[in-house]
Amino acid sequence: MKREGVFAHWPNRITALRFCGALALFAILAVWGEDQDNVAETSRNPVAMQVAFWLFLATSLSDILDGWLARRGNLITAFGRVADPFVDKVLVLGSMIFLVVMPWSRAMFPAWVVVVILAREFLVTGLRGYVESVGGEFPADWFGKVKMALQCWAIGIAIGLAAIEFPPGFERVCWVVGVWCVWATLIASVGSGLSYVFKTRKVLMEISA
Repeated sequence: MKREGVFAHWPNRITALRFCGALALFAILAVWGEDQDNVAETSRNPVAMQVAFWLFLATSLSDILDGWLARRGNLITAFGRVADPFVDKVLVLGSMIFLVVMPWSRAMFPAWVVVVILAREFLVTGLRGYVESVGGEFPADWFGKVKMALQCWAIGIAIGLAAIEFPPGFERVCWVVGVWCVWATLIASVGSGLSYVFKTRKVLMEISA
C-alpha cells in the first residue's frame, strides 16, 4: 500500500505556501519598509509595498480556501490542525511586530497593544496544550475567529496605505478604520483569552468530576 506524504493533498500544500508567503512578506518589510519614513511623501514605493500588500492579502485569504478544501474533501490531518493555526500566528503576529517599528504604521499599532495580543496567544497556546494533555478538547471558538478577521483588516489597511495612493479624504477614513480595527482586535483578544480561561476551568472540572 502506497503511503501518502504530508503534502499529498492541497490543504497542506496551501498551508506550506502560506508560510512561505509570510516569510516573503517579512523580507519585503525588512528590506524596504524602513524607506517609508513619511506617509505623505515617500511611502508610495511603487513596487515593494504594493507587492507586500497583495502578498498579505493572498496569504491571509488563502486560509479560507485551505479550510474549505480540507472540510470538503475530508482531508483534515494532524499536520493541518497544528500547522494551519501556527501559520496564522506567524503571519499576523509577525506582521504586527514589523508594523510596530515602522515609522509609517507605528501610530496605528501601539507597542503595548501588540504585547497584550502576543500574551493572549501564549496563554491560549499553553491552556490548549495542557487541556489536551489531560484528555480534554479545546476547539476554537467564534471569538478567536473574529479576532483573526479584525487583525487581518488592521494589517491590510496599514500596508495598503503605504502601498496605494488614495485621495486625502479617503486615506484619512482608511486610517481611522484601521485604528478602530486595532482597538477592536485588542478587545477581542482580551475577551477571547478570558473565554478560554473559563472554558479551561469548565473542562478540567468535568474531567476531575
